[in-house]
Amino acid sequence: MPKLFLKFSLLFLLVGCASSKKIKFDDYIFQTKTDKDSYIASYNKALKLWDVPYTEDTIQTTFGIAHVIIAGPKNGKGLVLLHGMDASSTMWYPNSKVLAKTHRIYAIDFLMEPGKSTLTAKPLSTEEIVAWYRQIFDHFKLKNFDIVAASRGGWTATLLATQKENSIDRIVLLSPAQTFKSIDKMRKMTPALLLKLFPNEKRFTKTLKTFATHPENINPVYKRQFYLANHFAKSNSNMLKMQPFSDDELKSIQNPVLVLIGDHDVVNSDESLKRAQKYLVHCKTIIIKDAGHFLSTDQPHIVNEAITDFLN
Repeated sequence: MPKLFLKFSLLFLLVGCASSKKIKFDDYIFQTKTDKDSYIASYNKALKLWDVPYTEDTIQTTFGIAHVIIAGPKNGKGLVLLHGMDASSTMWYPNSKVLAKTHRIYAIDFLMEPGKSTLTAKPLSTEEIVAWYRQIFDHFKLKNFDIVAASRGGWTATLLATQKENSIDRIVLLSPAQTFKSIDKMRKMTPALLLKLFPNEKRFTKTLKTFATHPENINPVYKRQFYLANHFAKSNSNMLKMQPFSDDELKSIQNPVLVLIGDHDVVNSDESLKRAQKYLVHCKTIIIKDAGHFLSTDQPHIVNEAITDFLN
């Protein structure tokens, strides 16, 4: 494991340990009820950016409450959306209208990050994360469904696809984090690390400039929600479990997979795509020009076209 990633992991551990001593009420993510209420109010405003009719559903699982945003035709093919780290399902506002034309969307908030899902058990192991998603898929009777996943969600989608028993069809990975190789531009990640340790508006702005080529494209309403996620919600050690998948694990994935990365991505590089092409049996890769890690806001039209062409 690269030394820089070890430092990155240590910082996340330090933040997680420091925050765990300050929890003032029974919530894994937020320190106070006021913090959580402010975040949820901002989440609700950002969700209105979805330019398509939607409903919200909550499901009781073994590990806590799963919150799912549902949109699209009832007879459409199932499409699960897995968001990036701390981004929540509202992040799909640039994509929801296009994807909901042909698919029945199920956008799931990850229960160990800011969102409306709630963890009521201890932090989940990798095996328990798989079990949690399976309970949601079973609840909605999802069979032969597609997945579109971003960043940390891309790692999770890959994890689900490596399971011997799954009902996944096609997979789209938008700059998946820690999936094909470790992050190799850790020095450029410094603003994000400092934001986790000492959150404020200035560091948040620097972080957006690190991850996006066009941070001005991010809707101010969503930007506010994303900031509150970083300001109020403390990081956990879940990132430490995200190790790149082995050659054999990647070879075991028989699904058609589309991998998209930006030409200015700080998380992936050409080497990531080369490994994806080498070990994924049915893989297509695309480099999106003038885009960073935040593909769906940097180049939404190009990304939407690439996704729909692949899925349809």
